[in-house]
Amino acid sequence: MSAEADRRTETIPEWKREEVDELAAFIERYDSVGVVDVTGIPSRQLQDMRGELHGTAALRISRNTLIELALEEAGGERSSLADHVSGQVGLIGTDDNPFGLYQQLEASKTPAPINAGEVAPDDIVIPEGDTGVDPGPFVGDLQQVGANARIEGGSIKVVEDSTVLDAGEEVSADLANVLGELGIEPKEVGLDLRSVFSEGVLFAPEELDIDVAAYRADVESAAAGARNLAVNAGYPTARTASTLLSKATGEAKSVGLSAAVESPSLADDLVSKADAQVRALAAAVDDEEALPEELRGVEAPAAGAADANDDADEEEPSDEEPAESESDDADDADDDGGDGGDALGDMFG
Repeated sequence: MSAEADRRTETIPEWKREEVDELAAFIERYDSVGVVDVTGIPSRQLQDMRGELHGTAALRISRNTLIELALEEAGGERSSLADHVSGQVGLIGTDDNPFGLYQQLEASKTPAPINAGEVAPDDIVIPEGDTGVDPGPFVGDLQQVGANARIEGGSIKVVEDSTVLDAGEEVSADLANVLGELGIEPKEVGLDLRSVFSEGVLFAPEELDIDVAAYRADVESAAAGARNLAVNAGYPTARTASTLLSKATGEAKSVGLSAAVESPSLADDLVSKADAQVRALAAAVDDEEALPEELRGVEAPAAGAADANDDADEEEPSDEEPAESESDDADDADDDGGDGGDALGDMFG
């Protein structure tokens, strides 16, 4: 504790010293410690929030001066949290990361009515529709606060969405009463994180407000792009080795077929290729009398069958490790994938 803090502590009662010690121990206990705004949260709802945080985070409310003393006693960069201690605040501690803490606090917020004299956090809109209120003076109350309302079909209706107050403006007593009558709750009640300290870094709330799903998608896309680049560059790693081997196998097979290399592993494909070529040639002859009897009436192979790409035999990358254009440079192989050799066998016995 600093000399100034020592002097300040000497002038306070024993119970306050004990409170400062407990707050300092609270700050030391957790990996992440922050300051939260508790302004306007009713006591009952605050207790409910404590219960929701149980097991993942802890909330400690105390006097601002004592919180400041405890932060000074903690020392280091954590003392800078004292700059955010003003108004109605508390300390929150967790062993979770700051991003997880922020998401949890935002998810725990609930809608609440707004009182006269409060500042609207967002534009307040009375939506179009039937209010469910019987005809009476309430239609005048609606019109007075700026809502386009009238009596229709035995009830009061708002005929269009009506913005009755802009964000940042003060709520009047009349508007508060109208909103209460309609059950409109234009504000959220919850713990607002002002700042949090974790692993030597002081985070502001806007730095923690990220779209986790979009961030994860960006990381996955970058990983897939990096793997694709490694595959196309022929860079072997534990993640690309199997794909590179499949690609090389397909390319070698394509070269072998194109060059008619005699190999046991290519024999069936070479026969299928020759058979498809014979069928295509026989189908192109207009005079069937010029053909051997065995080839008369032979249908041409399906479109593209004679030029089928043997890369289809390669192992496809898993959904978990997508890669694009991994065999863009592979030569097309001729493979009809059919029975193989029927017309060729008929022609040559």
